[in-house]
Amino acid sequence: MLVCGGAGYIGAHAAYALAQQGFEVSVLDNLSTGHREALRWGRWIDADLLQPQSLDAAFARPVDAVMHFCARSLVGESVIAPYDYYDNNVVGSLNLLRVMHRHGVGKLVFSSSAAVFGHPIGERIDEAHPKAPINPYGASKLMVERILADAAQAYGLRSVSLRYFNAAGAAAEAGIGESHDPETHLIPNVIRAGLGQGGALNVFGDDYGTTDGTCVRDYVHVLDLADAHIRALDWMDGNEGAHCFNLGNDAGFSVLQVIRAASQVMGRDIEYRVLPRRHGDPAVLVASSQAARVHLGWTPRYTGIERIIESAYRWHRDPGF
Repeated sequence: MLVCGGAGYIGAHAAYALAQQGFEVSVLDNLSTGHREALRWGRWIDADLLQPQSLDAAFARPVDAVMHFCARSLVGESVIAPYDYYDNNVVGSLNLLRVMHRHGVGKLVFSSSAAVFGHPIGERIDEAHPKAPINPYGASKLMVERILADAAQAYGLRSVSLRYFNAAGAAAEAGIGESHDPETHLIPNVIRAGLGQGGALNVFGDDYGTTDGTCVRDYVHVLDLADAHIRALDWMDGNEGAHCFNLGNDAGFSVLQVIRAASQVMGRDIEYRVLPRRHGDPAVLVASSQAARVHLGWTPRYTGIERIIESAYRWHRDPGF
């Protein structure tokens, strides 16, 4: 099994889960944003999707399937550097698909995003929701989904694109967790504020039409995401074509609810300050993951926000890297 981007947050957890289930893992990563300390499962291949000549080394041994996590993923950064995002996320994916085709590898699980949907038009976002990304990051993910659909028709490539909502949590027992620079995700920033790292937490807007005025998001544990990737591998054995599934807990928690839950988990108050809304932040983003539950047999194990936060807190308190 080749895991591209396996030194990053979600990719490292997928590599760990694969190894736990007995898969022989290889990790392709240039460590531009990944962590060398996360390279604990399988052999490491130092290669770059934007350097096609470096990719053949990943296929020197037989590869049954590929998981593709390589992407730049900061929404704000994508707005000010769109060329970089289309280059890395779209051209890099094309380079990977070409080398897979050349080596006869016909199965791919793609790390997509709820960002392909843009602003929600209903209470729950399912796969039929219109795709109208509002930033280059989301647009780049949707472009790759379209390429995969074309590759299925032209070359018979089997693929599953998994659209995450808000990935969170950690496999603290394995010494891996969420560490970005800069960190833009709510739960790690809440925990850092609770640990006295970096000052008060910024809460962007408290005047939304939600129960407490703050944004509501659907949080899904990173190990549940890894489980969905492995289930997608099995599912592709009996299903041709290109398919997309949403992954979330089908439940939303507001920013203030997350802060209160983290305060309970950590046993301390968490200081925060309210700032104006950020442009483009929808009030509510909650998944409908019914299709993944039916077709992949996937059921999240970490459904309570406290349990998700607790796993992240254990890692941040004693990080493996």
